[in-house]
Amino acid sequence: MLYSKVTPEQKRLRLRELLASGTVQQFPGAFNPLSARLIEEKGFAGVYISGAVLANDLGLPDIGLTTLTEVATRAGQIARMTDLPSLVDADTGFGEPMNVARSIQELENAGLAGLHIEDQFNPKRCGHLDGKNVVDLDTATKRIRAAADARRDPNFLIMARTDIRAVDGLRAAQDRAKALVDAGADAIFPEAMATLDEFQAIRDAVDVPILANMTEFGKSELFTTKQLQAVGVNMVIYPVTLLRSAMGAAQQVLDTLRSLGSQEVRVPQMLTRARLYDLVDYEAYNKFDSGIFNFQIPGNH
Repeated sequence: MLYSKVTPEQKRLRLRELLASGTVQQFPGAFNPLSARLIEEKGFAGVYISGAVLANDLGLPDIGLTTLTEVATRAGQIARMTDLPSLVDADTGFGEPMNVARSIQELENAGLAGLHIEDQFNPKRCGHLDGKNVVDLDTATKRIRAAADARRDPNFLIMARTDIRAVDGLRAAQDRAKALVDAGADAIFPEAMATLDEFQAIRDAVDVPILANMTEFGKSELFTTKQLQAVGVNMVIYPVTLLRSAMGAAQQVLDTLRSLGSQEVRVPQMLTRARLYDLVDYEAYNKFDSGIFNFQIPGNH
């Protein structure tokens, strides 16, 4: 009821344990707090909060238009509704190194278990689009050093994302991954890897956990967890899968309303009222009301 009873500190420790488990961990992307609860119910290890999803949910493209305040607020709303650890996309850190430092502490305060910061220019582009640009090595490492210096909980995960593979090639991605780890990154997110061999190359380059982004319509095939496990990937995210699925269903039912004048034929695909109430734990709130506020209305005297 209300929020998770698991503290942010416990969630951060849990994330560290998951990444050290030797088994690839699946983190579907939540587009709202209720979807995070569904992810937990279905037995996944954690929740991913995509910067693209947060932007798209506001009707904006994923080009760095969202602010730290918007991301921290929405990510906090999502993270506090689940017992699972939540990893959030912090784009380029929302500014220069001091802004990065503030971003770390704001997202710590919001209850996140960790974040990733990328090495693109700001404004950035979606990691699976062409035409990206990356900052120089000095700028990229300063962001990560600022992040590592700013955190107060040592278990708060700082992951470095590098987009340099699409710009300068795989060897450059290996070299940058090593430098980002040396700067203080706890984990590496090599964006837009094209093959399993490329994930293996990053695995060979660093000793920290690595993440695979299995987003639809991207540069990578949609590899299975078994395939990713075989090349040493520790975590796999599905950042926009639930949003795309939900919006696809919404589009279909709106088409049906326009064409047939009723949603009746789509009702079997909908979440029932009872199922929705179950997800929001309606019964617990009802018991709370009846147990705490069971007063009688006084008469007129």
